[in-house]
Amino acid sequence: MTRHFRNLPIPPARPVVALACAAALLAACGGGSRGETGGGGRWNPVRWITAPLSSEGPQTLEPEGGYGKAEARTPIAQILSARWEPLNEGRLLVVTAIAPTKGWHDAGLVNQTAQPRGRIVPDADGVLRLQMLGSPPPAGSVDARRAASPGADTITAAMPISTAELRNIGAVTVSGGVNAVTIQR
Repeated sequence: MTRHFRNLPIPPARPVVALACAAALLAACGGGSRGETGGGGRWNPVRWITAPLSSEGPQTLEPEGGYGKAEARTPIAQILSARWEPLNEGRLLVVTAIAPTKGWHDAGLVNQTAQPRGRIVPDADGVLRLQMLGSPPPAGSVDARRAASPGADTITAAMPISTAELRNIGAVTVSGGVNAVTIQR
């Protein structure tokens, strides 16, 4: 038994594939409703030229904290104590201090030497030097005129230090406005 097939008119494949690719490319370059220059498409070549980095990534090479911007907080007057608390992956440095007046807030431990954000590196002698800073109450407020009481107005700040960072640290010195406390690792 022999079968006879009838040849159907099939268009050549190359023009169909080229037409499909051109349609896909045109759709990818097309607008979108984001209202950006040159259409909203990520693959739009006009957008590559007219709006590079328009909404993605940093707009400047300046670091997040800026170049040497001054810290708005001031040193808290007196450091009372420093201690280590255990963590799963390192230790927590807990520092207690007292300010001269009531109303101090936004306390924190800051590196005395300039370091990249998020890194804790001791000086060449193995001592990590920190400073306890805080924001005083607004000038002329009731809290600014009232003296702090040692029992009730202590300020506590903490800094986690990982096990890897602790390997290079021999001691930590935390300074305030009038004194400093050193704690061994």
